Amino acid sequence: MAGKFSLPEEELSCPVCTEIFRDPVILKCSHNFCKACLQKCWEQKGSRECPVCRRKSSMENIHPNLSLRNTCEAFLKERSQRATAGSEELWSLYSEKLKLQTVQEAAEEYKEKLRTALKPLQENLEAFNKVKLICDQTAKHIKSQAKCTERNIKMEFDKLQQFLKDEEAARIAALREEEDQKSQMMKEKIEKMTEEISSLSEQIRAIEQELGAEDVSFLQSYKDTEKIAQCTLQDPEKISGALVDVAKHLGNLKYKVWEKMLGTVQYTPVILDPNTAYPCLSLSEDLTSVIWRDEEQNVPDNPERFDLEDCVLGSEGFSSGRHCWDIEVGVVDNWEICPLKVSLTLE
Repeated sequence: MAGKFSLPEEELSCPVCTEIFRDPVILKCSHNFCKACLQKCWEQKGSRECPVCRRKSSMENIHPNLSLRNTCEAFLKERSQRATAGSEELWSLYSEKLKLQTVQEAAEEYKEKLRTALKPLQENLEAFNKVKLICDQTAKHIKSQAKCTERNIKMEFDKLQQFLKDEEAARIAALREEEDQKSQMMKEKIEKMTEEISSLSEQIRAIEQELGAEDVSFLQSYKDTEKIAQCTLQDPEKISGALVDVAKHLGNLKYKVWEKMLGTVQYTPVILDPNTAYPCLSLSEDLTSVIWRDEEQNVPDNPERFDLEDCVLGSEGFSSGRHCWDIEVGVVDNWEICPLKVSLTLE
């Protein structure tokens, strides 16, 4: 409001009630308040501090601001005079156009225009609130989906890891079995050769002893010594296949394990998309089967979801070719499978 006052209206307003000061008081921190507002604020908070800067104060520190009070009273007086003058100007403005219309009738006419303009805004606000609510629900559902999906991922990898652990244990056991078998074979072979070496050493020692005897004694025992010398053993044979068959254990190991793993997993060509499922359709954890529930599930109203048809889409589409599937159907009266154009609305 323009006038003789150098201070703007904001500086003449109480920070508590935001109205023009009435009976203003000033604290030591130089902040002004309506006396009644300050006392009420202190009573509600139970502590005496400046509502603006939180500086501690007391009743002794409250002083009337007479200069501010005079300024506010003069400001209110001038505003009242201007309001009266403005009302007269308003009447002068419309009296020529509306003639016999009263100010109330004119105001009501323009209020009706504003009400008409307000309705689309209210509808727009309602639409925004509705979508925001859906967004809030979707945000919660995202966290729930992520938590559930993470749990299922961990379960599937736990199964794969357990398979690999079992396969590792089986192959290590096979290796240990071969090691024990061939180690036992070598042990028996070594024991036998140790006995034969001992026997040969004894023969050689006896013959060498006779070679060192006197001639008469040597000739007397020659025939016996000759028999000992003729008792030779067959040369030992090298053992074939004694080593661990490393190639058998390591050859194409990853491929063999992968090939065996294929027999434990199942490939499903069509995975259902839970984000498109009608609220009464409940999907299995592996997303390969669906059942009907009488009550709708608490799922977001996202654009991809079927609202009017009890349908669910596959997670991947196709643009050409021939396609066929084997489908297991439970005890149901009606069911249908068919291709759906991407451009078709789901609602």
